[in-house]
Amino acid sequence: MNKRITKISLILGFIVFLASCNAVKNVPENEFLLTENTIVIDGKETTESGVFSQLYQRSNPKVPILGISTGLYIYNLADQQADSTYYKWLHRKPKREEGLIRFLSKKQVDELGNTYIGFNEWLKKSGDAPVIIDKKKTDKSLERVKAWYSKRGWFNVEATYEISKVKTKDKRATIKYNVTRHRPYVVDNIQKRIASPVVDSIFQATKDKTFINEGVQYAATNFENERERLSIQLRNSGLFYFNRDYVNFEADTVKTDHKANIVYIIPNRKIEVGDSTRTEPFKIHKINEVKIVTDYTFANQGNKFQDSVSYNGYTLYSYEKLKYRPKAIIDAIAITPNTIFKDVDRNLTYNQITDLKIFKYPNISYEEDPRDSIGNGLISTIFLSPRKRVTLDAKLDTYTSTIQQIGFGFSGSVLFRNIFRGAEILQISGSGSVGSSRDASDDESFFNTTELGTDFKLAFPRFLFPINTTRYIPKYMSPTTNISIGFSAQNNIGLDRQTLSTAFNYDWKPNKIRHNSFDLINISYVNNLNTDNYFNIYQNSFDQVNDIAQDVESSDPGVIDPTYYFINGDGDLELIIPSGINSFLQTLGSDINPYSLNQEQGDILLGELERGVRLTENNLIFASNFVWTRDTRENIFDKSFSRLRWKIESAGNLLSGISNLAGLEKNEDDEIETLGVIFSQYGKGEIEYIKHWELSGDNVLAIRTFGGIAVPYGNSESIPFVRSYFAGGANDNRGWRPYDLGPGSSGGVFDFNEANFKLAFNAEYRFTILGAFKGAFFVDAGNIWNAFDNIEDPASRFDGLADLKELAVASGLGLRYDFGFFVFRLDTGFKTHDPALREGARWFKNTNFSNAVYNIGINYPF
Repeated sequence: MNKRITKISLILGFIVFLASCNAVKNVPENEFLLTENTIVIDGKETTESGVFSQLYQRSNPKVPILGISTGLYIYNLADQQADSTYYKWLHRKPKREEGLIRFLSKKQVDELGNTYIGFNEWLKKSGDAPVIIDKKKTDKSLERVKAWYSKRGWFNVEATYEISKVKTKDKRATIKYNVTRHRPYVVDNIQKRIASPVVDSIFQATKDKTFINEGVQYAATNFENERERLSIQLRNSGLFYFNRDYVNFEADTVKTDHKANIVYIIPNRKIEVGDSTRTEPFKIHKINEVKIVTDYTFANQGNKFQDSVSYNGYTLYSYEKLKYRPKAIIDAIAITPNTIFKDVDRNLTYNQITDLKIFKYPNISYEEDPRDSIGNGLISTIFLSPRKRVTLDAKLDTYTSTIQQIGFGFSGSVLFRNIFRGAEILQISGSGSVGSSRDASDDESFFNTTELGTDFKLAFPRFLFPINTTRYIPKYMSPTTNISIGFSAQNNIGLDRQTLSTAFNYDWKPNKIRHNSFDLINISYVNNLNTDNYFNIYQNSFDQVNDIAQDVESSDPGVIDPTYYFINGDGDLELIIPSGINSFLQTLGSDINPYSLNQEQGDILLGELERGVRLTENNLIFASNFVWTRDTRENIFDKSFSRLRWKIESAGNLLSGISNLAGLEKNEDDEIETLGVIFSQYGKGEIEYIKHWELSGDNVLAIRTFGGIAVPYGNSESIPFVRSYFAGGANDNRGWRPYDLGPGSSGGVFDFNEANFKLAFNAEYRFTILGAFKGAFFVDAGNIWNAFDNIEDPASRFDGLADLKELAVASGLGLRYDFGFFVFRLDTGFKTHDPALREGARWFKNTNFSNAVYNIGINYPF
């Protein structure tokens, strides 16, 4: 309790310290620190971010909730005249400088001054200088506000501002902008003056897509969008020399009763010849020839080509012997000979060549064909610069886990491009680790655990399919076939698992924001070599069984075979792993069960027996899945976007059908075995939605929702551990550690709690504290449950909407540092609603620092 009070006191003390700092320390006399901007539109205050973005000056940003301008206080800590301060200090006493030079050196004394100056410069750079009201900038802000509304149809807008001193504090003032918009203008009559017949023809054919319509309030953005629409339409209709600068508008608003009469103005093409300019009507150009240089470099300029080949109307050139099959390159080229010029084809070619991953970003040029007497023919030349054929990558890392005290890992890969001359890519990856087990015996070496793995992945820039799929999935969707196989093996780690996996995958992108992935075949075989180690790993399971064994023996001494246990140092019965505990559990299922157990004890032991079998059995998963993704994020710096992903997976149906046709018999548990392994059969579905909103002041509100369920049927009564769900952790519910939450209200009694149904909901408000230091407030909700499987514990099962009361809720705050290319994250999560507690006592009972979870992560959780 005292520690908690101390922590709270330190936090409150820090807040009070910042709040008590002099915010106007660096504000000159007769000037004012801007504390707030207010914009009043037609007598009503607005919070619209668009109009506030027009202001040149904004008050210093404050940390949400606390309301403290942290950056301003950090800036004010700096000595604004650090150089002169140091100089005065150095010469305040006559012999100070001389003594320091004797004690240190002249160079070190100078460096001491540079350090003092540099530290204060760092404080100023890290902080935020006070925003002092500047009348010139305020006048500019007023004009920008008026222009902002004028662009939206309020041509007669009037605006004033007033600066008001804050009566309760010195050197502080607010600015209030008063805007009267009056009646807006609407678009009335629309006419056109288009000089070129071909432009007029295309305009008439597409005018139903216009952004400018009669009766709609005037908006400058509509005219910009219309200019862009016409430019795109015309440049994709063969008009090579057209650009958006040719599209202009006239708006007549004189004595029109707040109506704007619009005239489209599109002149003929301008052609500059020397010092003179002439005009001629636009005409449609077509592509006469497409040339492709497959090994272009700056050093090759001016050299003669040594090889060339013509294929389907294209001509490929090479300064050396041609290294690519023509079809592999041409499939990625959207520019087609003997078709009209389309700007979109150039953009598609850029994207498709980049997607091949064997060339750098291409260079595409057009020139008039000198052989064309009509003058509307073009020659397109595509310059391709190959990437290195072989690329190596390697990295090392260190780690700790619940199983290993310390470990060292390494991984590496080698990538071969154009492996079969068809732009294929072969990637061979290897990884390994050595570590020290927490359970190492005295006679074992310190590094007594190892893990090795290797993966082979072969990517083809096309679909490998018996029939032609181009009609359904055109080449602009960048269809790719991926074939992979991997193997990993553990030694003295957990159950010493060996995993063999292989997949045959199709990948394609219907458009810029859409992505599809279809695993036609995805096979995983998991072989556990050291199942005897189960109860050493799952210590909570061992404790539950051992506690019951102690109760049984104490109530009926001698009933448990003494070869099953030993007496530990505390004088308590302890079952021997693995022989004793396995024999104890197996006796439960025999006809001569000698133990007297109550219902609860019997259920626990039966559950542990079934769980042990499930987690130690070998798995064969023969699955297919489809993943649909829509992601509007343009790049890593985009802060307003959404992402929707859903996935369906089916496993075991093919093997089940083959087994039935082959007439394979079932074992004593009514299950079919394939090659001595019981194959898994289930259906699985997931959906995830992420949304980010960029707010004012570079702040972001982010949400995520997730739902997933895997239902066993046929040959399975449960889901394999590797396909189940867990809750908790740095990227999930941050009030609980990974695998600690759920299922349901069971209280996370196992070491690794998992289930086959999951719901998760996350919300996070991100803000800037100081420069690269970021903060966040978050709320996480979710849990896992068992549903439609063989788990019968009511606390773990989801039986209806009433069980949503078992959603665990965590709230907390985060501190992050943005390095630019990644974000280091420390999130502190508090258990706000704990479903493991009894009903009526779940809210805020464990919301304290002693039960908080400190999560370290790289980059944002979603």
